[in-house]
Amino acid sequence: MTNIPQVKLGITAVSRDCFPVQLSEKRKKEVVRVCIERGIDIFETQTVVESERDVLKALDELKNAGVNAMVVYLGNFGPEGPETILAQKFGGPTMFVAAAEETQNDLMGGRGDAYCGMLNASYNLNLRKLNPYIPPYPVGTPDEVADFIDDFKYIARVILGLSKLKIISFGPRPQDFLACNAPIKPLYDLGVEIMENSELDLFEAFNNHKDDPRIPTVVKEMEQELGQGNEHPGILPKLAQYELTLKDWMEQNMGASEYVVFANKCWPAFQTQFGFVPCYVNSRFASKGIPISCEVDIYGALTEYIITCATGMPATLLDINNTVPKDMYDDNMEKFEGYSHDDLFMGFHCGNTPKCYLKKGAMKYQLIMHRMLEPDKEPDITRGTLEGTIKPGEVTLFRLQGTADCNLKCYIAQGMVIDVDPRSFGGIGVFAVKEMARFYRYVLIAKRFPHHTGVAFKHVGKILFAAMDMLGIGDISFNQPASMLYPKENPFK
Repeated sequence: MTNIPQVKLGITAVSRDCFPVQLSEKRKKEVVRVCIERGIDIFETQTVVESERDVLKALDELKNAGVNAMVVYLGNFGPEGPETILAQKFGGPTMFVAAAEETQNDLMGGRGDAYCGMLNASYNLNLRKLNPYIPPYPVGTPDEVADFIDDFKYIARVILGLSKLKIISFGPRPQDFLACNAPIKPLYDLGVEIMENSELDLFEAFNNHKDDPRIPTVVKEMEQELGQGNEHPGILPKLAQYELTLKDWMEQNMGASEYVVFANKCWPAFQTQFGFVPCYVNSRFASKGIPISCEVDIYGALTEYIITCATGMPATLLDINNTVPKDMYDDNMEKFEGYSHDDLFMGFHCGNTPKCYLKKGAMKYQLIMHRMLEPDKEPDITRGTLEGTIKPGEVTLFRLQGTADCNLKCYIAQGMVIDVDPRSFGGIGVFAVKEMARFYRYVLIAKRFPHHTGVAFKHVGKILFAAMDMLGIGDISFNQPASMLYPKENPFK
């Protein structure tokens, strides 16, 4: 992944002046030792923060080491003032954790009371309007604290990535796709930049790349990637020209940002003017950590990028598309064990999913566009999709969305792609999510989410939830179990 931050972790121990500083120092070193054993790279400050002057010393150490994500470790009760000033002045993502007591045999001189200290720390953090990451149970042994730190690395990467992200869009949303149109004001609230452009800007740039000498090299890369799935080789030069157009636009317009994603128009005039479907190029960019959302879905692009930061893996954007026929469910009962029929749906898009997630990804043509634009003839301007059945395995559905009144909301739902042939076209798979029917009705519909969902190809709900909480997203929905009613869910159904 070339388009996501490198997280440099640092840990600073804190100590209340009436507790032995050696206890906090010793416990911190044990945490660092476990981290090193697990391959977690973490910088250890030599300063233990007991006072405000110590804060300045620790900050100098962290800055000189290039630390951009800090763990504040309460090895004992901790000084609520200095430790929260440390977080305030550090400026980057911060986690607060505390030490558990080690043994019943040392509860006189060796008791640290960090369990109590976390309560005072949380109160002072609120006074300073700080919102660090605090794990669900933030008190632990060195092994448990190392687990918290490992999670924090991915959470911090989301926060750091969004703070230096620019979304570049081309074209207005297609007609009747108002669901993908949302206000950009909440992007600024997140620290995300937005650069909106016309399709004509993109078309001009594309034409200026005609006969670009780099095109044959990109075509060769595409041929190697597609292998036997290269069913329409004649379209590759145009796709390569388009890929180079976006690559150059990104490099020339990054500005003060460090990371870029795209939200691009892809139909209907795109085919008649550019002469191809851009889906395969979108998939290639996503594979490199540069998502390109379909249909100028700005929040879809943002969603994919958050997933990429949270996982370190490519993401995709799919329609929550169609139901699974009852006979398909009946014929594959053994594969759907544990899931009811209404837990299922098919996730689909024309051909933007990275090839690494498809069973047999192949270059195809967009069937729906072909019916509309060039019926009764061999595909030409509708070529360019990457199609195949999505590989089975873990997935997390996620979307962060700006609302009409400029607030932010999101949902998270973990599930599976089932190893069943969807018997259809596009990049498509059979998805299973517990209580999907209720989630569909009382979250997706009731909260007015659009049809596009971001897909992470692993279970990463814990990381996404924590990152959204750190960002201050107050409305975080999930697929609630049957025992937990949604607001306005009819209890008598």
